[in-house]
Amino acid sequence: MIELRNISKTYTDGETSVEAVRDVNLTIGDGEIFGIIGLSGAGKSTLVRCINYLERPTSGEVVVDGVALGSLSRRQLLVKRREMSMIFQGFNLLEQRTALRNVCYPLEIAGVNRAAAKEKALELLSLVGLSDKAGAYPAQLSGGQQQRVAIARALASDPRVLLCDEATSALDPNTTRSILELLQSINRTLGVTIIVITHEMRVIEQICSRVAVMDSSQVVETGPVRDVFLSPKSSTAKDLILPKSGTVESMNGRRGLRLIFDGQSAFEPIISNLTLECNTPVNILIANTKSIEGRAYGQMILQLPGDSASVAMITDYLDKRHVHWEEVDINAEQ
Repeated sequence: MIELRNISKTYTDGETSVEAVRDVNLTIGDGEIFGIIGLSGAGKSTLVRCINYLERPTSGEVVVDGVALGSLSRRQLLVKRREMSMIFQGFNLLEQRTALRNVCYPLEIAGVNRAAAKEKALELLSLVGLSDKAGAYPAQLSGGQQQRVAIARALASDPRVLLCDEATSALDPNTTRSILELLQSINRTLGVTIIVITHEMRVIEQICSRVAVMDSSQVVETGPVRDVFLSPKSSTAKDLILPKSGTVESMNGRRGLRLIFDGQSAFEPIISNLTLECNTPVNILIANTKSIEGRAYGQMILQLPGDSASVAMITDYLDKRHVHWEEVDINAEQ
């Protein structure tokens, strides 16, 4: 278990001080996939570097399995840090080394003999689906393949925790999905605790069980992903889940509905069927849905007709199909 107790981090340059993290308290369970989300500059990357003491907190404690990292000697901290590997947005592979030798690198540093290091590296490349790319150099690999090599390298030290700092931000949506599926598989098969730092709600939705939302160096909301997605309480969470759009802002102020698809309903033409059954048109303002194993995930914003009877028919239709919804203000000008 990882506990962050009143963690703060302040950078000081002469007379100037910047508080990057302020009084953060979190508990992350063993084997959990935990998300930390926020906009750029929120402090999330600094926070994750405090977790493994790459950045020493200005105040507060990081406690891992009952051990306060701040109480450890430098040598003890290095040993503990091997249990917490990191992967980054930029992959950070050694360009002059093949995929195999990149994965071998941390094993070589740890003093593992060459034959044993090679055997383990090959096993890890197979685990991440790159057994046929052992002899390839980073320049010969796609972005997704490079990140898979980076994940294999991070696993070489048999970590108990994997820290992912914007690990999919440089990847296209399909590659992002495959990397997240790989991390889920690693979590299931190896039991590794995974902490995901991101500014993208789609990443949190796909992989995490719980999430902490950061804004202005603080955690402003935390809870199960489903609860935060269905009913965000902080303005930051609302902005991340429902980004502002010129289309919505320019609409005039009629009633709107936010439909939330969290895997509880089947992926089907909800709006087409709604229009036919309720015999009333609706205007789709925003739609971001996807099908995963036949279930619907994502959200949709609808502009509703003006009469209450039609709205009642629509909400009744959605309730019968177990689609979560909430009324929203779409800011329209008559």
